[in-house]
Amino acid sequence: MMALLEKIVEDASWFSDGRRVRIVFLGDYIDRGDHGARVVEALVSLAAENEQGVKILRGNHEDALLEFLAAPLAGQNWLEFGARQTLADYGVKLPSRQPSVDEIFDLRAALLEAMGPHVAFLQSLPCHTSDGDVIFTHAGIDPGDASAMRNEKAMLWGHPTSASDTPVPGKLIVHGHFDDPTPVDRRGRVCVDTGAYYSGVLTAVRLDAGVSFLSVSKV
Repeated sequence: MMALLEKIVEDASWFSDGRRVRIVFLGDYIDRGDHGARVVEALVSLAAENEQGVKILRGNHEDALLEFLAAPLAGQNWLEFGARQTLADYGVKLPSRQPSVDEIFDLRAALLEAMGPHVAFLQSLPCHTSDGDVIFTHAGIDPGDASAMRNEKAMLWGHPTSASDTPVPGKLIVHGHFDDPTPVDRRGRVCVDTGAYYSGVLTAVRLDAGVSFLSVSKV
């Protein structure tokens, strides 16, 4: 993440037209990768230091973690898709493959203690933000839903027609969640998820007069 931020800063330095730089993070800061705790801590610092220029959104992995903390038994499916790396990163003992009820509640208590203020930070993250005609969410919005901007589940997890390119009239939707080897740039929709957890490629998009992509790779 820090390498991509450095690239964004370098890219912005080439412009001398007085433009206002705003950075929007699209979610999924934990799970399926190492150093989740460090990533969250870096985001906490960025949000505090750049209150007007940085917007940090919630992703479905943060949502699943928070559901587990709020209702461990109902939210225990989080343990099956990336949670073990997050638990290890926060120094919490990993559960057995089929944890008992007591083990699940003990795990929740240990994680709450280990995460400390990170829990409140993740709880504070919104599901969307907008700037002019551009709407940013983790997984897009449902163009056929009259209450789309209140449908947090769709914004975090997608919806039945997420794969379609039907645009929201007059809007550009920028999102992640649906990984592809290359970023998607289609009418009314940009997706920047290039599967960093398995590809090693993390991608951002610069929106100005056009659409440009910036990527870094750990390979």
